[in-house]
Amino acid sequence: MRILSIHAKSFSYDVVKPAIEEPEELKGEEKKNFENVLVLFVTIESQDDESTVIQALSEIENLVLQIKPSELLIYPYAHLSSDLAPPRKAIELLNKLYEEASKKLNIPVYKAPFGWYKSFKLECYGHPLSELSRTIKPAATTQKRSIEKKFYILTPSGELVNPSDFDYSNYPELKILVEKEVYGKELEGGENRVNDYCRKFGFEWEPMSDHGHMRYEPPAVVMMDAVSRYSWQVARSLGIPVFRVMGTNMFSLKAKPVYEHALLFGDRLYEVEVDEEKYVLRYAACHQQFAMLKDWIISYKELPLGVFEVADSYRLEQRGELNLCFRMRKFYMPDLHILTRDLDEAIEVAMKVQAKIHEEAAKLGRKYVALYNVTEDFLENYRDKLVEFVKRENGPVLVAVLPSGIYYWVVNVEYHIIDNINRPREIATWQIDIGNGKRFNIVYVDEKGEKKHVVIIHTAIIGSVERYIYMVLDTAAWTEKEGKVPYIPTWLAPIQVRVIPVSKEFLDYALKVYEEIARNGIRVDIDDRDLSLGKKIREAAMNWIPYIVVVGQREVETNTINVKIRVNNEQRVMKTEELVELIKNEIKGYPQVEMTMPERLSARPVF
Repeated sequence: MRILSIHAKSFSYDVVKPAIEEPEELKGEEKKNFENVLVLFVTIESQDDESTVIQALSEIENLVLQIKPSELLIYPYAHLSSDLAPPRKAIELLNKLYEEASKKLNIPVYKAPFGWYKSFKLECYGHPLSELSRTIKPAATTQKRSIEKKFYILTPSGELVNPSDFDYSNYPELKILVEKEVYGKELEGGENRVNDYCRKFGFEWEPMSDHGHMRYEPPAVVMMDAVSRYSWQVARSLGIPVFRVMGTNMFSLKAKPVYEHALLFGDRLYEVEVDEEKYVLRYAACHQQFAMLKDWIISYKELPLGVFEVADSYRLEQRGELNLCFRMRKFYMPDLHILTRDLDEAIEVAMKVQAKIHEEAAKLGRKYVALYNVTEDFLENYRDKLVEFVKRENGPVLVAVLPSGIYYWVVNVEYHIIDNINRPREIATWQIDIGNGKRFNIVYVDEKGEKKHVVIIHTAIIGSVERYIYMVLDTAAWTEKEGKVPYIPTWLAPIQVRVIPVSKEFLDYALKVYEEIARNGIRVDIDDRDLSLGKKIREAAMNWIPYIVVVGQREVETNTINVKIRVNNEQRVMKTEELVELIKNEIKGYPQVEMTMPERLSARPVF
């Protein structure tokens, strides 16, 4: 469906003559003159269906709320596409759009007759929203299904409790998750400081792209690169063989397993058409890794094994749900798939994954609250294992029980933090997949020489790259709420040390200090601008530089440096080599990536 919307000060039309053999019947009472009207020129295309109407209605509702017209006119218009639906189908869907819009909108809705040549006069208001176009694709391959869930609280002792009967006195974060997931409660929200922090470090929406796509300035690139490398490091720390791969992000819906997997994923796929063939943009690394793994010759002796990629991933999230650094339409997923022989082995390995997920959150000083999505048969047959998982959590968990056989997984665990505005935010995840081994024909040869389909663990141990950064920045937001100075870990800071000479006469010494620090792979820059010392120090503090080094006459004479440490607000005089050693110990175990900017601030534009 294609829509050209015009907010018109006035609009009128007249029916001239039939444009098709069987035009829509004229009723003789059609309204033909309008004022302050939103005119929707609508073309129904061959692939459109009721799902298209539903999506279009959502767009129309948002537009009506923004421009506040007095009335709305649906005007059939076949000139926006060459891929037209048959007239009967077009009339059916246009009438459906008219009926649903009449029910949902608080203004009068009208429809011009289909299949007639019409003359019209239009006076457009000319404001920024007065002329807009929309292309709405059917969700036939991604229809959202309504699935009944039964919710419980599962305690470490194995007790299943109705959420309304559970005592949340000692579990306030679990209560917040339950209120959102079970009761659909709209949380109060407020000013999310993470949005400000994201912009501080160069994470922004890209206005020249589809909304929901981000751009990454040089400081953000350091953080993205560091987390990406760290995610690979974490994957290898599980104690199983892991293989890193790369691949494409576009897969044909003509491929049966891709199509079937898309049906299961839901209604948030990006689809593109090339040479009259439809493709889906991947929403994780699944398609590429599975397409590779089906061609591998695997023995039971090599299992379990993992396959890893930081995959550019695409999800057509709703505009109202988009959140900078957290929910985007394109993001980077450190996706690990672990092949196992059977469900029992998958459960055993998943416990290692679970432990690693909690370990990584704890390094940031955070604890997760968990939502376990499980199938009815898994709850019935593996309840003891489920309880064992819960014993390893931070307390009781929310369990959503779904009918068996709908999804490819039997257990799907979401790990949420409660952020600085008291909203649950899913970060890490793991799931046990019993369907895609067969769907993609990924097999291993067992002890008897027989081929068996693998059971697959999907996991993002630290979450997507951006969501991990969100958790880091949210931790800083909580620190700020406690009245302390917010900071981020030194290994993740875009600039780890800034050297500031008191004046130009001490620049040579400052450069000497800079060179000694830089030789050790530490991200260090030097503020050689012709600004006051106070301004330079304030700017370094605003940029959350973990270590600010100031050098002047006393430092030159004593061959020392004066260091301000952000995390504890401590001021110390030390040798340069002492600072290097201090930082090396602090970032030990984390990847150290390169600078993304010139070392001299005088060479940088303002971002």
